[in-house]
Amino acid sequence: MGYLRDKKFLIDFGKNLKRIRVEKNISQAELAYSINVEISQISRLERGQLNSGIYSVFLIAKYLKVSPKELFDF
Repeated sequence: MGYLRDKKFLIDFGKNLKRIRVEKNISQAELAYSINVEISQISRLERGQLNSGIYSVFLIAKYLKVSPKELFDF
């Protein structure tokens, strides 16, 4: 099951998520609150320390007003 914990992939995803979030001037707290998760979960996602579920990715994309695909374009 190594593909589920591909560290480089998680880090790249997190960097891209953070870039998009910062470009849209949205704080980690605002994003976390909007999708009903703890701020630490957003922080861990952005640092590549958390492998999030597909529904969380959908909610993040929806709040950031991007397609889910854009979160994976890195």
